[in-house]
Amino acid sequence: MSVKSRLAPLIPPHRLIDDPLRLLAYGTDASFYRLIPKLVVKADTEAEVVAVLAACAQENVPVTFRAAGTSLSGQAVTDSVLLLLGDGWNGAVVEAGGARIRLQPGIIGAEANRRLAAFGRKIGPDPASIDSAKIGGIAANNASGMCCGTAQNSYRTLAAMRLILADGTLVDTGDAVSVAAFRASHAALLESLGQLAEQARADDVLAARINKKFAIKNTTGYALNALVDFTDPVDILQHLMIGSEGTLGFIAEITYDTVPDHADRANALIFFADAALACRAVAALKTTPVSAVELMDRAALRSVEGKPGMPAMLADLPADAAALLVESRAGDQSDLAANIAAIVAALDGIATIGGVSFTTDAVEGAKLWKIRKGLFPAVGAVRPLGTTVIIEDVAFRVEDLAAATTDLQALFVKHFYTEAIIFGHALEGNLHFVFTQDFGSDAEIQRYGAFMDDVAKLVVDKYDGSLKAEHGTGRNMAPYVEMEWGKAATDLMWRIKEMLDPAGLLNPGVILDRDPQAHLKNLKPMPAADVLIDTCIECGFCERMCPSHGLTLSPRQRIVGWREMARAQAAGDVVRRDEIGTLYDYHGLDTCAACGLCATACPVGIETGTLIKALRGRKQGRMAQAVGQLAADHYGLLMKATAWGLGAAAMVDTVAGSARNRRRLPTMAQPALQGGGDGADAVVYVPSCAARTMGPALDDPVTACLPDATEALLKKAGFRVIFPAGLANLCCGQPWDSKGLADIAEAKARDMAAALDAASDHGRLPVIMDTATCSARLKSFTPVLDAVEALHDLILPRLSLHPIEGPVLLHIPCSVRKMGLEDKLLAVAKACATQVVVPDGVTCCGFAGDKGFTTPELNAHALRKLTVPEGCHEGFSANRTCEIGLADHGGIPYRSIIHLVDRVSRRAEG
Repeated sequence: MSVKSRLAPLIPPHRLIDDPLRLLAYGTDASFYRLIPKLVVKADTEAEVVAVLAACAQENVPVTFRAAGTSLSGQAVTDSVLLLLGDGWNGAVVEAGGARIRLQPGIIGAEANRRLAAFGRKIGPDPASIDSAKIGGIAANNASGMCCGTAQNSYRTLAAMRLILADGTLVDTGDAVSVAAFRASHAALLESLGQLAEQARADDVLAARINKKFAIKNTTGYALNALVDFTDPVDILQHLMIGSEGTLGFIAEITYDTVPDHADRANALIFFADAALACRAVAALKTTPVSAVELMDRAALRSVEGKPGMPAMLADLPADAAALLVESRAGDQSDLAANIAAIVAALDGIATIGGVSFTTDAVEGAKLWKIRKGLFPAVGAVRPLGTTVIIEDVAFRVEDLAAATTDLQALFVKHFYTEAIIFGHALEGNLHFVFTQDFGSDAEIQRYGAFMDDVAKLVVDKYDGSLKAEHGTGRNMAPYVEMEWGKAATDLMWRIKEMLDPAGLLNPGVILDRDPQAHLKNLKPMPAADVLIDTCIECGFCERMCPSHGLTLSPRQRIVGWREMARAQAAGDVVRRDEIGTLYDYHGLDTCAACGLCATACPVGIETGTLIKALRGRKQGRMAQAVGQLAADHYGLLMKATAWGLGAAAMVDTVAGSARNRRRLPTMAQPALQGGGDGADAVVYVPSCAARTMGPALDDPVTACLPDATEALLKKAGFRVIFPAGLANLCCGQPWDSKGLADIAEAKARDMAAALDAASDHGRLPVIMDTATCSARLKSFTPVLDAVEALHDLILPRLSLHPIEGPVLLHIPCSVRKMGLEDKLLAVAKACATQVVVPDGVTCCGFAGDKGFTTPELNAHALRKLTVPEGCHEGFSANRTCEIGLADHGGIPYRSIIHLVDRVSRRAEG
């Protein structure tokens, strides 16, 4: 039998994946390795994880666990069975007034912190990927970050854990009954672990070695400090699981002791003549009340020069300059002022460029951090075609930091990595270095191998530092573990592996590997595929935003698939190209919402939907172009037919008893060019196509269509309403753009822009659009206000509001997020209702224009986590088609936020 056939009676077929496109897609993580799994299993429960482990054991097949796949060292890929976290791992329970939090592995780190924000707490680990990385990966890699250091990482803040061993045994270390049963059933294992710990503690040289290695950041190999820090074998076991990268067992739940999250913060960007001076300053800051100290060398600063939002003075820095970004946090302003004074005093006597100036302004602080956070993507975005961007991280004692930085820079020169930059968490002696690498030839692979050998010698032989500080050992440092730790300590690691995974089936090749060349194998190709996506570094940060992720492909996976087709085409491998291409039509093209939210999370700003729309356009034949042009030329008639068609469908659905998408016919008559209103101020109002054709649902107690409600609200606010001439034929072009008919879409948008220019007296009058998708598109062609900003900035100040008793649901459409209007939409809603709920886990609704009708599974998948709180009877948004899908899946009416404002408002006196 096969693993799949063993699992088929237990796991639904859509969660057992073995088609070539998705196997390829899941063979990619954020590292520079690629291994194609034979089977991908989406497990939703602990019982399913146990079943997968049993099936793999019966077939003697390895298995690798994967959370978000943002791992940088190759620990989340396999050529065997890949076990993915499905939708069933999102539990989070705050305990003890925020002092602890119990988390399942599928929760994103930032979401855990959102749950704790009301308590002024957060989890200790704070990796740069916290907005995308899941708790399972954060714990399994012992990921740290800019502020947590070695005192607040997962190892140090672990309170309890539910874990599943290779033999399928589940133990909850926070449950006395579970622990007692485990002590009885696994007495031999626990005795062996206890003996191993006793041997480690009894060996003074080894114990001292372990303590020294973990005095600085270190994720190379296993957490041997568990052997000297704890005596209870259960404590040893759960702490060994931290940083074990899925090679010892599965973390089904983790309970963290939380740490304070102080709201008052101060930041300073301090420049020095060279890195040595900057590192001297780091040593001086070590004992001061700083939360983070980030080092940036001159090459790093140069990589962001001239970019939007960057200080102009970066270009004027000396050739060897370096900078420190310093942050301090405190419980109140008084303590923060004292912190700043202590930091400034510590730096007295160390020469700086421009002095030391702190800001407590959150906006200014964000600008400073933008410099630091822009370094990695800056290198990735300008790398030569066909190369990959590699980020390594090492750690040294702070007193060695200056010399080590200089030595690393010398290695860049020696091995011709002239574009390499250095930055990092200097307070912990943790340096990241980023460079680009071509793996397309043996010579380039050997260059990389020689460079990594020299890095290892520098870090280990000269400074006795850590080859992996926080990214995990993975595959690319596994051959160097013994070099760093020595034989005695590495033998301990092998014994731990054999105790907990005697068959060697859990993520083999990760952390420990006896092949000295393992890090130079299974390297991921990065062929040029399309200028729209060639800068993608495949980090996976986009995936949390994508409505189709988990249904078909994520943006990262769409790019991986397209790159493979481009590679196969260039290699003349027509069979492979067609094999992937046939599947790509549905998984890549048809189910992409093209919402653009991926770009908001992408470090290099790629909007994968732009590629997908271009590919759709390339597939369109002359007939599709002709039909599209015909629709554009006779748009008014088409919209009238659409409205009547929806009305007829509503009648049919009513007779058939179906509730889906039944709409009233819009009641808006053809407007006069100048509507009524007794105010002197005039505005141009543009009802969108969707607002003009899709009235309220038949079962919605509110019967007014959106254009009527908007016009009434504008008049109530004292505006004279003007409609553009030829409104019936006007469209922003979005329907054609989404189909890839870019030329027609642009022509329609330009026609509309011309009409709005005329109606607004060449921009003298504000133009208001009632649908966010259309507003966002039109902003590229002509000045236009989305209804959200018009409500917030122009309309609410003229009204007296009487908020309704909540709760009400609020959906924030993709276009609102992309326009940066999220806060304004939330503010408008909160001004109109006493309780506003934004559902967790819902980004894009997946309706995507007409895909809610043509590809309803996308809409259903995107809204699978939509829940309606008890007592909530209505929801609001800012996009007509989104509201249709939301109402259908939420089971309550969804309307435009304009309806809510109209309901609760009256004209303000004066």
